[in-house]
Order: sequence, then C-alpha cells, then structure tokens
Amino acid sequence: MIAAQPQAIPKSAVAIKGSPSRCLFSSTAGFFVGFAAVALFGPTANRFRELMELTPVMTGFLVAIPSLSGSLLRVPFGAWVDSTGGRKPFLILLFLALAGMLSLTGFIFLLYPAGLSAAHYPLLLLLGALCGCGIATFSVGISQVSYWFPQKKQGAALGTYAGVGNIAPGLFSLLVPLSLASWGLLASYLAWLFFLAAGIAIYLATGRNACYFQLVQNRVDPKAARIQACEFGQELFPKGNARQGLAAAARIWKTWVLVFIYFTTFGGFIALTAWLPTYWISLYGQTLTMAGVLTAVFSLLASVIRVPGGSLSDRLGGEKTALLALGTLLAGAAVMTFSRSFAMSVAGEVLMGAGMGVGNAAIFKLVPQYVKEAVGGASGWVGGLGAFGGFAIPPLMGLFVRNQGLPGYSTGFAIFIGLTVASLFLANLLRRTGKLEK
Repeated sequence: MIAAQPQAIPKSAVAIKGSPSRCLFSSTAGFFVGFAAVALFGPTANRFRELMELTPVMTGFLVAIPSLSGSLLRVPFGAWVDSTGGRKPFLILLFLALAGMLSLTGFIFLLYPAGLSAAHYPLLLLLGALCGCGIATFSVGISQVSYWFPQKKQGAALGTYAGVGNIAPGLFSLLVPLSLASWGLLASYLAWLFFLAAGIAIYLATGRNACYFQLVQNRVDPKAARIQACEFGQELFPKGNARQGLAAAARIWKTWVLVFIYFTTFGGFIALTAWLPTYWISLYGQTLTMAGVLTAVFSLLASVIRVPGGSLSDRLGGEKTALLALGTLLAGAAVMTFSRSFAMSVAGEVLMGAGMGVGNAAIFKLVPQYVKEAVGGASGWVGGLGAFGGFAIPPLMGLFVRNQGLPGYSTGFAIFIGLTVASLFLANLLRRTGKLEK
C-alpha cells in the first residue's frame, strides 16, 4: 500500500457500500467464528489421546494442526487483499473451515468412541488442518480494516478487531468443556458447526471492500478510483497485485523483524491456547472443566487486553509498547519455567497473557507504519509466518515432556524465554532505527 493525499473532487457516481465501522464489525465477526476452531482441539485432545493411544508429541501435533493451515494460508490470502479488497478471500477461507467442520462432525458421528484407533490419526490431522482455514481470516481482516481506516486510527481499530476476534479461543476453551460434560462430543461439535454457519451469514450480509476496490470493481479507472476514494477518506492504496505485494514486503528487512516478534507473541498465544488444557490436567491434576477455565483466563486476557493495547500503541508508539509487552512476557515465561506451585503458575500464565496481548497489538500498529507500500503483503508474511508458532511450539514442548516426564511441562516454557529475549533485542533495534530515520 502507499499513502495518498486527499483531493477535493466530486464524489464518484458509484454508490459506495459499507463504512469503516461496518467493516470493523463484519471483519471482526468473521474472524471471531473462524478463529474458534483453534479452541476445539485443546479441550478434546485428551479424549482422542486416550482412545487412540497417542504419544505426547502426537498430541502436540494434534492440538497444533489447525494453526498450521491457519498460519500458512495467511500469507497468500493476506496478500490477495491487495488485489481483491478482502471479501472474496475471507469467504473462501470461511467456507473451507465450514467444510472441515462438517466433515469432522461426520467423522465423530461415525467413529466416536468405539471405532477410533491410531489408524485414524492422519485423517484427524487432515480435518483439523481444514478447520484451521478459518484462522487464516486474520491477515485478510487486518488488511481490509487497514484500507478502510485512516492511519491515525488504525491502532485502535486493529486492536479492536484482533482483540475481540481473539476472544474466540478463550471463550470456547471455557465453553467446550462445559458442553462436553452436558451434551457430549458430537453435540458440542454440531453446536460449533451451526455457530460457524451463522457467522458466515453475517459476513455475507455485511462484509464490504474499501472504497477503492469497490470503484475498480465497478470498472472505474484505477487512477481515478484512487482520487475518488480519497474523497471518501481512504488513505492507503495497493501498489500491486498479491505477488508484487509479497515481494515488496519481503524486500523490507523490518517485515522479518515483525515476523519474528509476532511468532513469539501471537504464535505463542495460539500455541498456549491449545497446550494449556493438557498442561493443567497433566501437571496439576485439574479436571477438564477447570483446565478449560484456566486456559480461558489466559486466552481471554490476551485477547481483551489487545484492545487497550492498540490505543496504547497509538499514544506511545508501537516500538515502546512492544518493549513493554515483551518485558512482561519474559517475566511470565520465567515464572512458568521455574514454578513448582499451582498459584505461581497461574500468576505466570496471567503475565504471559498480558504480554502477548499487548505485544500483538503493537506489532500490527507497526505494519502499516513500516510497510506502507505493501500492507497486504506484509500482513500476510507477519500474520502467516508469525502464527506458525502456534504449530511449531506445542510439539517442541511435547519433547520436553517425553524426555523429562512431568517436570517437562514446566521446563518446556524455557522456549518462550529464548524467543522473548531475541524479540526484545529486535524490538529495541526497531526503536533505535526509527529514531535515526526521524
């Protein structure tokens, strides 16, 4: 994307549908229902593990598999927004998730519980990957909202979008154990299936592309469309197509700094949302319901705090906010690594959730700031490769458990200490180079 200066010309004869606030609502609703898939495999992983006799590493892959597709697909679909405006890729991802959820529900209906065996593990991974397509809507919505809102309001808008959307895993981590106890596994998955379908209907009815894309789709010349969109308040515009956007973003070194930090904060958030139910049950002997509550505390805190984190980034700047957040995350990771008590582990979880939530908001305040000419491409790289941490980290934590037994559930958090120290160095590098450029 590139910034443009508004010019006083008559508004286009093309009727522009939607508004910034309506875009924020529709994108948030779509992302909310799409992201809920990440919470389903965490609370139910123990049932699959027992019935299919899965190892800790296999369980780690199972809870992380939706994050794999959800992270990798963010790269091309996020960049695709620079060509289409976002509505089309958003809907494709949601319908893929719906197909995955429908298939998974049928899988459970036909095989659960007596028919399940280790032989079904690859199929379960495949269906989990398909369900994870809904998670990839994040980078699409980030770019869609960025195009609608002026730069001075993007921190608050993107913080609201991501913060409210990210509530889904925490909410479902709380609700799924309750529904499992009351309704059973099949009814719980059916409920989520209808919930996803309702969310898709909401996005279909309300989701609209930014002014520039609507004008171009109505056969207005791109140059004229840019000038006319300025009159409607649009400030950011695509410089090229999806491939060009990805290439342009990849040439900017700050894109890769943001990718790494987001791998730590958001990838870590997804990883722990999936891993924590197993952690609380296995290490501290908590019930499935209590493990869901504790996971929800982490996930909801990390999500809700992202909203004020976006506003804080508008006031302090993304770099300073990121440093503050990463310092908090480091403290929490250290507590979790060395804690041997339930109370200390809860405190460490809270610190990690707060640090990750504010850090996530800060990073996407910096994306339009540092990569103005290719926000869609940068959102794809950052959102996609950053979210890949949600897939990569749980199996690594599973290795600690395999090698050390129960103590490995604690020492595995040393992974976050290493990632956060490196992220602090890179965030400080951004702050220092930012000062030099000014």
